[in-house]
Amino acid sequence: MSDASGSPFPPRLLRTRLYEQVAGQISAWIGDNGLRAGDKLPPERELAQRLGVSRATLSQALVALEVVGVVEVRHGDGTVVTARHQTSTRIVEAIRNHADRLPEIIETRDALETKIAALAAVRRTEEDLARIDDALAFMEADIEAGGRGVEGDERFHGAVTAASHSLLLARLMDEIGDLVKETRLESLGQPGRPQDSLAGHRAIAEAIRAGDPRAASAAMHAHVEMVSDVALLRDEE
Repeated sequence: MSDASGSPFPPRLLRTRLYEQVAGQISAWIGDNGLRAGDKLPPERELAQRLGVSRATLSQALVALEVVGVVEVRHGDGTVVTARHQTSTRIVEAIRNHADRLPEIIETRDALETKIAALAAVRRTEEDLARIDDALAFMEADIEAGGRGVEGDERFHGAVTAASHSLLLARLMDEIGDLVKETRLESLGQPGRPQDSLAGHRAIAEAIRAGDPRAASAAMHAHVEMVSDVALLRDEE
């Protein structure tokens, strides 16, 4: 686009959210200090003070960095660097690219998992129900110990998928498994979300146990909608 004199306008500026700025700062700090895979970042409270941001904003930034594979947030062990250093600009681009594809991932997950839950309610065996219960217990124990319940969440959805006894649907879920893991990390990294997610799992499990496909489908849809409310998709700075 040009003005009357024919000179082109500069490209439109993109608004940078605060957690994106913080993620970029952390990435730059990792590079400036020569941190490598396995090295730890300072404790979150100290890091937030150094950056002059709230713990909530820092948490969003760390989750975003975890989603794109820069760090791993480990319960009881702090935040650990997991990848080679990249420029802060490339890190922010990766975070934005992830955010851009989130709606499609969520839409696909909703379509597949609501059908899977309905089939599980009809086809589940006692062994399937035991596996679902084990996943719930594992997730609950992890959350009570201060964790986010990421592995328990993955186990639960895997158990429900297995209970549907549909090889094709299981393959499709496996195809988007890495993308779902990204949304799982983003969702469960938010305050209060692990407990809410566990409650959603219990509602799904109850409907499957009752053999009610409509209720199971509705419970799964409600659950996916709830966990899809993530900071990366909110229009906030």
